[in-house]
Amino acid sequence: MSVTDAAIEAIKQMIVDGELRPGDRLPREPDLAERLGLSRNSLREAVRALSLIHVLDVKQGDGTYVTSLEPALLMDAMSFVVDFHRDDTVLQFLEARRILEPAATAMAATNMSQEDIGGLARLIDSLGDKPTVEQLVANDLEFHRRIAAGSGNQVLSSLVESVSGRTQRARTWRGITQEAAVERTLAEHRAIQQALAAGQPDVARAWATVHIAGVEQWIRQTLVES
Repeated sequence: MSVTDAAIEAIKQMIVDGELRPGDRLPREPDLAERLGLSRNSLREAVRALSLIHVLDVKQGDGTYVTSLEPALLMDAMSFVVDFHRDDTVLQFLEARRILEPAATAMAATNMSQEDIGGLARLIDSLGDKPTVEQLVANDLEFHRRIAAGSGNQVLSSLVESVSGRTQRARTWRGITQEAAVERTLAEHRAIQQALAAGQPDVARAWATVHIAGVEQWIRQTLVES
């Protein structure tokens, strides 16, 4: 279990035990981190993850509160759970990504203009050193969309975009809960971009496969642990 997962479980247990009830405000960040034996960074990541599934509500300038936990509020979170556990749907989409995107990336290495390939580097650089997970996932979607379009095959590009969009929430959750996921994603994006710039379709295909397989492997492990 990662440090962030441990932090998530600690906060969830406080709610289950009744120590935190719907509408309650969480203790101050430094106090709660010290009490739970966590770093403030791990606590922030846990809060972000729990706010994503509507367990917590972060109010800027006010504090972090437990939501009402009403079923209607949690429906979006339930659809996230369904993605993970009902017929392993998200995993099937990732398997399809692993087949389609490396092929599109290899084609882009010979068909994409150097100007557009340079635009990929600028897209990566636009994130800065410490992007949020939400910024990273949005950037990731655009990165792969441009490469698919650069393949020169409109049918393949449409297929990639459709399949890729269905894995967005899984990629967001991975970025929040898996340590070094942000750094790994950026490094792999740069490796793909450099292979495209060098006109190396086989290398570009290999890096795209490694990149997508990393998310798929994490999902598989998550399903096993669940």
